This record gives sequence, C-alpha cells and structure tokens, in this order.
Amino acid sequence: MLVINRPHDDGRKPRLKTPPKACDTHSHIYGPIERYPHVGTRESRFAPIEAYRAMLDRLGIERSIIVQPALYGLNNRCTLDAIAALGQDRARGTAVITLDATKQELRRLHDEGIRGIRISHGGDELSPEVAGDVARLIEPFGWVLQIQDSRKRWIADAAPHLAKLPVPLIFDHLGRTPAEEGANGTEFKALLKLLDTGRIWVKISGPNYSSLAGHPRYEDVAERVGILVDARPDRLLWALNWPHPGLKYDGVADSADLLDPLLDWVPDAAVRKMILADNPGKLYGFDA
Repeated sequence: MLVINRPHDDGRKPRLKTPPKACDTHSHIYGPIERYPHVGTRESRFAPIEAYRAMLDRLGIERSIIVQPALYGLNNRCTLDAIAALGQDRARGTAVITLDATKQELRRLHDEGIRGIRISHGGDELSPEVAGDVARLIEPFGWVLQIQDSRKRWIADAAPHLAKLPVPLIFDHLGRTPAEEGANGTEFKALLKLLDTGRIWVKISGPNYSSLAGHPRYEDVAERVGILVDARPDRLLWALNWPHPGLKYDGVADSADLLDPLLDWVPDAAVRKMILADNPGKLYGFDA
C-alpha cells in the first residue's frame, strides 16, 4: 500500500517569481481516510489542505483549481471541502459526475465552486467517448471539460469529435503524448492541430507522464512545450499536479521543481504571466 503522507510543507523557495494571480490549475487534496473513505482497493494517500495551502504560499501562487482524484470515485466532498477551506476568491474545482446528473445537482456544485468536469479513460470517471454528452450537460453553466487518456492514438482518433464540443476542452498533462515519439509523433501533431483551432486548452503539467529524461529537468519535454508556446500561448495553462502522484523519483520531489522549468521553457515573462495568471483567470471565472 502506497501512502503519500504530506501533513506539512517544508520545501524550498522557487527560483521563478510568480506574477500576481498565478494559478495552479490541477492539484488534488487527500483528507483523513476516516472522514473521506477511499474507493475500492486503491492506495492510501494523505495530502491535506493545510499542507497544500502552505505550499502555495511558499511558491507565491494565489489561486488554485482543486481536481477530484480517482481515489474518491464519484464522491466530490473532499474536493468541495478543500475549495471551501481556501475560499472561492482563491479556489475553484473540477468534479466528476454521472450522465444522469440533474440541473439541480449541477447548480449546487456550481454554487460550491465547481467550474469543470473531469473525464478519463479508466476508473470511475466518465470516459472520453461520452465527451459530447457531458459537454451538453455543463454548457449552460459555462464550465470546462477536462480530459485525460493514456491509450495509444486516442487524440488522433478522437480529434474530429473533440474539435466540435460546445465547451472549452482542456487536455491534462500535455495530452500525455508519448515520450518516445516526442514532437514528431502522431499524437503530439494531432494535439497541436487541435490547439490551433482555438477551441482547446493544454496544461503544462505532469511532465513525468511524457518524458524519458526524468526529474527534475525533463529536457525532452522542453521541445514540445516550446512548440505549444509558439503556437497558442493564449490557450495554455500550468499546473503542479500536487502531491505529484505517479512521479517516480529517487528522492523527494519538491513542488518548486515543477515551477522552475518554466524559466527555460517559457523565457518571456509576459508570456509566462499569460499562462500562469491571465488564461486561468478568464477560463475559470476568477476574472469575469
């Protein structure tokens, strides 16, 4: 059983000085198991809101999007409580729902700070195959649709359908484009073509999912990020993916390690401000 146990924050200061209103657009909160039961036989994790808040303060990040983790299945309570603890002036959230969710349920989630729905291949979330159905449910609320899939060629195969959704579509973790293919791969080229439409967004996050180079520099990710930045910086977001599940690293991964690469990947300070603050501020309704 894996236990992510981070009750406190004692990391280093980052080299990058964040702009005002910088936003972490994808992190998870794992509360006490006696209050928030885990689903099935998944590993046990504990990464409470107190440690997350302290980490945000250390990195100079004023805003956050709390994303419902697979560990809690369809029960969004831990995510909603985390938003309430930070306050909606600082935090919004991404939830999971079923296709029979009512307008009343969605309105309640909206009132508690939810601004998006997560779909993913595997687990309890709705799958990318029903993206259109989910989009029609959430369109009246002005929410975003967040998508993640690790199957081969899924972006290229689904692109014609995904390009027509009536809501903003966000690809998590650089679309999880295969590390072995790099910038010349079919998946990354399909992602880039979708990005060029202006209808989708891509998170610069989870580089460990798309890298063979490894922590903390992820040199092979730099080329893909540079291409995305050159193409549509107005459609890029950044995220920590705290407390960094799936990061295989011989040591303790500090959240600053996921922020500092932007100094090299996005050297223009004005473009970094767009990605870190302006884009998420508009997309998630902080700056209406």
